[in-house]
Amino acid sequence: MRNEKIDILRGLSILLVLLHHFNIPYKLHDTFLGVQVFGESLSTLIARNGNYGVTMFFVISGFLITQHTLQRSGSLAKIRIKDFYVRRIARILPCLVLLVLMVTGLGALGLKPFLNQAPNGIEVSYGLTVFSVFSFWMNLLIIEYGWVNYALGVLWSLSVEEVFYLAFPLLCYGLGQGKGFIVFLLLIIAYAPYFRSLHLGEESGAYLYHYFSSFDGIAIGCLTALCVHHFKGTLRYSRLIMVSATLLMCALYLYAPIKEVSTWGVSLFALLTAVLIFCFTQEAPTKVQGLGSRALVWLGQRSYEMYLFHLIILGLMKVVYFPKETLPAEKLMLLPIYLIAVALLSWAIEKYYSAPLNRMIRHQWMK
Repeated sequence: MRNEKIDILRGLSILLVLLHHFNIPYKLHDTFLGVQVFGESLSTLIARNGNYGVTMFFVISGFLITQHTLQRSGSLAKIRIKDFYVRRIARILPCLVLLVLMVTGLGALGLKPFLNQAPNGIEVSYGLTVFSVFSFWMNLLIIEYGWVNYALGVLWSLSVEEVFYLAFPLLCYGLGQGKGFIVFLLLIIAYAPYFRSLHLGEESGAYLYHYFSSFDGIAIGCLTALCVHHFKGTLRYSRLIMVSATLLMCALYLYAPIKEVSTWGVSLFALLTAVLIFCFTQEAPTKVQGLGSRALVWLGQRSYEMYLFHLIILGLMKVVYFPKETLPAEKLMLLPIYLIAVALLSWAIEKYYSAPLNRMIRHQWMK
């Protein structure tokens, strides 16, 4: 049975990302959300660290991929490599192709948010940008040349995950029999903070976008799944642990911009996310109650589509409502419209496109 508490985490993660990206063009500090709290506007405190939402996605991804592999194969070393790749292709590729087609079509209409830009003064061809999308190095392109395409920029994190997906079954097959896989994960977790310290605060964003800046979140998720698989006892005080972890995550989120504390902040946020996931698995999966919780579950189950396509909606808004000319009241009007439009677009894509293609590809290529 699907663990809906993990879906709630996904729902919270995508909301953080959506608010973060909305607040970049349509800054809310001049609305009633700009009230001062701890010397900062409330809108800034809420929206500035949306990248922690991506950190949560990485942990959840590593956890679920490892857990599902253990459930299907019994051990990592017995992973069915072909089936693993087919599942990943079926889930990822349909939406990825659709996103590129949509951005290409909107760019052909001359809409600026969907055209390639030169933020660092260096022109990058659209062909090279698309090539980086399908060869999993959009993150390196952004580090080198800046956010060259507004609507495709979110694919930096997908590039990180795709490289992980490529390597995961091979690592399982080669290192999954003994402790080698665990040692490998620990090395990744230890190296990432050091790598981020080397690039702390750089304008390139390497402290967030590089593979080695992000792999620790995925590795922590993998390690969490292994702990869950081997843990046979009863976790005492799980509710107290979950409350403590949640409060610490909130404190870290509000404490400082991620750019200033990325060396240790990203790893700590990932570890606290892993603590929550571990606690969730120690309780019997049940249907969550309450309208807010059900809404977050719904969002979490469509978080992939929402993540990929939300900048389509925001880019179209920027065409009609120029950010620098938008009044505070208009921003407050646009925010719910943006969130509802993203939810509706993602629901339609998931229901009528990505889910059917996912099933079809698996049916055709898997036993």
